[in-house]
Amino acid sequence: MSLTVAVQMDPLDSINIAGDSSFALMLSAQARGHRLFHYAPEDLNYSAGRVWTRAHPVTVQRVDGEHFTFGDPVQLDLGDEADVVLMRQDPPFDLGYITATHLLERIADRTLVVNDPAQVRNAPEKVWVLDFAQFMPPTLVTRSVEEAKAFLAEHGEIVVKPLHGNGGKAIFKIGRDGANLSSLIEVFNTAYREPHMVQAFLPDIVKGDKRIVLVDGEVAGAINRLPGEGEIRSNLAVGGSAAKTELTDREKEICAVLGPELKKRGLLFVGIDVIGGQWLTEINVTSPTGIVAIDRFNGTDTAGMIWDAIEARVAARG
Repeated sequence: MSLTVAVQMDPLDSINIAGDSSFALMLSAQARGHRLFHYAPEDLNYSAGRVWTRAHPVTVQRVDGEHFTFGDPVQLDLGDEADVVLMRQDPPFDLGYITATHLLERIADRTLVVNDPAQVRNAPEKVWVLDFAQFMPPTLVTRSVEEAKAFLAEHGEIVVKPLHGNGGKAIFKIGRDGANLSSLIEVFNTAYREPHMVQAFLPDIVKGDKRIVLVDGEVAGAINRLPGEGEIRSNLAVGGSAAKTELTDREKEICAVLGPELKKRGLLFVGIDVIGGQWLTEINVTSPTGIVAIDRFNGTDTAGMIWDAIEARVAARG
């Protein structure tokens, strides 16, 4: 099966090919004989039922500084000329991101969009996880300084983070004395129109924050991300380090509950975050990462698993 694959993502010259999951997916697709195109989300167009973009045919190779070659740009009709669209631009999950999901939803009956754009729109990482509150640490969503203070008084130490943040950015720990909590909420209220997420601080973060990748509802693998020196954040993008790991019984339970729902929603490539082997904090569906590190530790081929699932979905559509 040879597919035409359009990859909607950030500029290729800005990625770190050593760990970028989108690049790994492109390499795997190319090895299978699929034809690749690259375009930016801001280049999407709609008229009279058609969604098209200015896209570059692209070839990729794992050579630093020479990792991609563009062909001459073409006008690519995503509904009629593409078999698969990979929606892989990084968050923030803002109006630009949401608009792209609305446009791609227009062609989802003809072209397989991964992940399903309507379901991505309905499942922001730190909001959809509230549907699985039985696995979450104590959590408050608010813009209120008074509510945040009451939550701190109840839980002793807390973490405050943007509701639609990504990559470990703007995550703050507040101690028992509450120093700077009021100022922080004021700053957040100025920077963001939406509420903010406040959670009980989990001391087990020093042991790592596990990224578990699920492919079409099945566990593909996991890594444990350890915080850097003097950090509470373990994201690889902010200096965390990865380590080999196995799933706890609680994590297996979380995956067993989430898996069927992910499959039903067409959320084919998902990364969930679990702290201390038991606390679910995020369900990443926009542009999940981690597959390169998982494969390095486990000798697996997660990108290949994702393409197996994509090809099966395309075949099932006939």
